[in-house]
Amino acid sequence: MSATTTRQHIVEAADRLFYEKGFEATSFTDIANEVGLSRGNFYYHFKSKDEILDAVIALRLQNTRAMLDAWESQGRDPAERIRSFIHILIVNQAKIAHYGCPVGTLCNELAKLDHIARKKATKLFTLFREWLAKQFVALGREVDADMLAMHILMRSQGVAALATAFRDRDFIRREVDDMNAWLEAQRSSGSSLLQPLSHHSI
Repeated sequence: MSATTTRQHIVEAADRLFYEKGFEATSFTDIANEVGLSRGNFYYHFKSKDEILDAVIALRLQNTRAMLDAWESQGRDPAERIRSFIHILIVNQAKIAHYGCPVGTLCNELAKLDHIARKKATKLFTLFREWLAKQFVALGREVDADMLAMHILMRSQGVAALATAFRDRDFIRREVDDMNAWLEAQRSSGSSLLQPLSHHSI
């Protein structure tokens, strides 16, 4: 196995462990055991856990950009592309119910730790924010596009947090349906004001 391939395996294993166990609770040994490396070989690739964290954030940014690009090319219109974002909650509901949102949990943990990498991790949310705002502009909501993008980000994070707390997949499906209905209201209103959420909202 080449050094590049080994490094990739380490980063992918760390990414999974940071999500499932948390950054602080994951040790070098945990990651080394996951990829079957001795500590000596492990240190050849990474000298500190912070170096691995930087690589994990870079991987997540790369994967997020690729996902957004795919939604951009596959979506027939901005509303359909926004629905792709909303439906992440359904596609990943099993993982979200157990571990929460991978972006939200990492950002929250690094903020609590006052970790130097917290700003890098926040770029993951920024990617979604800017992409969603772009879609709302295309939807004819240029004046309040950023507000709408932040609103739907907030809503999805709230759903993920409560889904993790209660392990309730039916709740996720109900909220996704409500978010889709909310999106239709934004598209049809053409107003510069945020339309109210329905009675299902959190």
